[in-house]
Amino acid sequence: MEQCACVERELDKVLQKFLTYGQHCEQSLEELLHYVGQLRAELASAALQGTPLSATLSLVMSQCCRKIKDTVQKLASDHKDIHSSVSRVGKAIDRVSTWLAPGLGWEYPEAGMYKDSKESQQECPHHQALSLLCQNFDSEICGVVSDAVWDAREQQQQILQMAIVEHLYQQGMLSVAEELCQESTLNVDLDFKQPFLELNRILEALHEQDLGPALEWAVSHRQRLLELNSSLEFKLHRLHFIRLLAGGPEKQLEALSYARHFQPFAQLHQREIQVMMGSLVYLRLGLEKSPYCHLLDNSHWAEICETFTRDACSLLGLSVESPLSVSFASGCVALPVLMNIKAVIEQRQCTGVWSHKDELPIEIELGMKCWYHSVFACPILRQQTSDSNPPIKLICGHVISRDALNKLINGGKLKCPYCPMEQNPADGKRIIF
Repeated sequence: MEQCACVERELDKVLQKFLTYGQHCEQSLEELLHYVGQLRAELASAALQGTPLSATLSLVMSQCCRKIKDTVQKLASDHKDIHSSVSRVGKAIDRVSTWLAPGLGWEYPEAGMYKDSKESQQECPHHQALSLLCQNFDSEICGVVSDAVWDAREQQQQILQMAIVEHLYQQGMLSVAEELCQESTLNVDLDFKQPFLELNRILEALHEQDLGPALEWAVSHRQRLLELNSSLEFKLHRLHFIRLLAGGPEKQLEALSYARHFQPFAQLHQREIQVMMGSLVYLRLGLEKSPYCHLLDNSHWAEICETFTRDACSLLGLSVESPLSVSFASGCVALPVLMNIKAVIEQRQCTGVWSHKDELPIEIELGMKCWYHSVFACPILRQQTSDSNPPIKLICGHVISRDALNKLINGGKLKCPYCPMEQNPADGKRIIF
C-alpha cells in the first residue's frame, strides 16, 4: 500500500508541474509575442519613413534577441525538470511491479533463484519482494469480524452480488449490471430495476439540458415532494424560465406566460421570483452585462442534477450514494486500524479486551459523511447501548440503559437516579433512535 501511495504522490507532483509549466510557458510566450510585435511595428514604421536604423532601435533588437534566447533556455530547463519527475514516476511504478511480480505468475530459471552476469546464483529479488510483501500485508481478516459472517457462504455471496448489481444500476452502468445478473444467475425483479432505470433516464436528459422528463416526474410526484419540503419543482421551473430569458427579447412574451408556473411557490420563494421578474427589465440590453448575469451561470445545471438525485432518492427510499462504495470507503479507513489493534492485543497477550466482534475496541472516526444513526450512551454505566442492552425511557422522562435499570431495582421498585420519582420497572419503554 505504501508503494502505491508513493506512485500516487509522484504522479500528483508531475501533474502539478505540468500545470505550472503550461501556465508559465503560455504567459512567457504571450509576453514575447507582444514584445516582438511592438518591435516589428517600429521597424516597419522606420522602413516606411526611409530613415536608417537608429542606435536605440539596434540596442532594442539586441535586447529582444537576448530575451528570446533566455526565455527559450528557461523553458527548456523547466521541461527537462519535468522529464526527471516523469522518470521518478516510472521508477515508483517499477518498484510496485517488483513487489507484485511473483503474484503475476512471472517465471524464473529456478524457483527463487536467478543468474547474474557472473553466472552466480542468488536469491531472486522478486521473491525477496514477495517475502517482504507477506511480512507487511496480512490477508487474514477473520480476527476482526464475527465468525458468523463466514457461516453461510452462499447467502453471503448472493448478498455481495446483489450489492454490486445495485451499485452498477445506481452508477448508470445498466448493461454491465445485466451481464453480471446473467453470468451469476442472479434473478433481479423488474420492480427493483425500475427506479434506477427511471432515475438514470432523467439524469441523462438533465446532462443534455433537457428539462422535460424531470419536470414531468416532479409534477407527478408533487404532493410527496412537498411533504419532504423539496424545492425541486420550483428549481426546474426557474431553470426553464432562465433558458427562456437567455433567448433574448424574442422570448419575452413566452417567459412572461411561463411565469404563471411560479404561482404555487410564491409564498416560499418570493425573493427568487422577484429577482427573475426584475431581470426582464434588462432583457433588451442583454442579461450577460446586467446585474442579473449570475442567472446564466452553468453551475445551475450541476445544482439541479444534485437536487434531483437527492430528492428522488429520498422519495424512492434509496441512498444518494451507493451502499457498496460507502462500505468500501469505510472499510479502507477502518480495516488497517483494526488490524493494528489486533496485532497489539496479540503481542501484549491481552485476553478479553475484544471479546465481541460486533463491537469495536476503539472508536474509529469515519467523518460526518458516514453518520447515519444516533448513538446513545448510558449515563449510569457509561457504555453505549446495543440491541441486547437498549435504552429505556422511564415515566419521569429520563433515559438509561436496560442493564442500569436492572441494577437499580430495589424491592420491586425503581427510583430514578436523577429525580425522586419511584416507579414500576415494567413501566419503562424501550426507545429506538
